[in-house]
Amino acid sequence: MILADKIINERKKLGWSQEELADQLDVSRQSVSKWESAQSTPDLNKILKMADLFGVSTDYLLKDEIEVVDSSEYKEDVASYNEDTRKVSLEEATRFLEVVKRTAPKVAFGVSLCIVSPALLMFLLGFSEMGYIGENLAVAIGIVVLLVMVACAVFMFIMINQERKPFEFLETVKIDTAYGVDGMAKERKAEFESRRTMMVGFGVMCCILCSVPLIISALFSEKCGNESLVVFMVGVLLILVSTGVNLIINGSEYSTACDKLLQSGDYTLEGKKASKKIGKIGSIYWPVVVAAYLGASFITGMWEYTWIIWPVMAVLFGAVAGIVKASMKE
Repeated sequence: MILADKIINERKKLGWSQEELADQLDVSRQSVSKWESAQSTPDLNKILKMADLFGVSTDYLLKDEIEVVDSSEYKEDVASYNEDTRKVSLEEATRFLEVVKRTAPKVAFGVSLCIVSPALLMFLLGFSEMGYIGENLAVAIGIVVLLVMVACAVFMFIMINQERKPFEFLETVKIDTAYGVDGMAKERKAEFESRRTMMVGFGVMCCILCSVPLIISALFSEKCGNESLVVFMVGVLLILVSTGVNLIINGSEYSTACDKLLQSGDYTLEGKKASKKIGKIGSIYWPVVVAAYLGASFITGMWEYTWIIWPVMAVLFGAVAGIVKASMKE
C-alpha cells in the first residue's frame, strides 16, 4: 500500500475531511488532495506530524511493504515505551557530567578517609608496644579519630548523594538520549581515557605494593624481636591502599559517567538489573561487616589484626556481585 492510500485510510478512520486534516497540518486542502492522489509527496515534517496524529509509526507511512496496522496497538506500545524509558536531553547529560567531574574527587577523598581511618590507631598501638604511650590511651585516641574520620566521610557521601540524586535514574532505567548526547559522551570519554589509564594504573600498583612494607617489617621483627614495627607497617599499608583507591576512583568516575549515558560497560540493561540486586544485597551485607569488625575488635582488643576483615569481606562481596551478574546473563 502506497503513502497516498495510507493517508486516505487513516484520515477516514478518524472521520476527518480533507479540510480538517489540512487544518491539523497547517496546509491547504489542495495539498492534502495532491498527497492522496499521489501527485505530490509531503515533506518529512508533515509525515512526522501525520504519524503523531494518526497514531502510527513513520515506517508504516513511508514503507510500501508495511500494510495496515492497528493504531491502538501502536499507541499502547508507545505508551509502554514512554513509561519504561527516560529521555535525556543534551543539556541534562552535560550537567550530569559536570556534577560527576566536580564530585568525583570528594567521593575518592571520602572513601580514602574510611580506609585510612584506622591508621592512626595502628601507629599509636605501635608506640604503646614501645612503651611511649599507654595501650588504653592509644586505643581511646585511635578509636575517636577513626569515628571522626568515618563520620566526616559519611557526611560527604550524604552531600554528594544529594547533588547526584537527580541523575540516579541513569543507573536503573533504560534511557533514550537526544541527538548529540552519544557523540558528546564518546568524545569526552576518549579525551579522558589516557588520564584514566594512568591513574588507575598507579592506583592498582599502590594496592599491589601495599603489603611489601608489612612483609619486610615482619622479617625484621623476627630478628629483632620487636613487633611494634609490624603494627607501624599496618598503618603504612592502609595509607598506601587509601592512596591507590583514591587514584582508581578519581580515574574511573568520569569514564563510568560516560558509560551511563552510553548504556555500555556495567550499565547495559542487564547490568542495571544486576546492580539493583547487588545494591539490595550490599545494604544488608556491609552493615553486618561493620558490626562484625567492631564486635570482634572490642571483644578481642586485637585491633592490629581485626582490620583483615575488610579486605576479606571486600573480596567476598566482589565474588557475590560476580555471581549475581553471571546469573542475570543466563
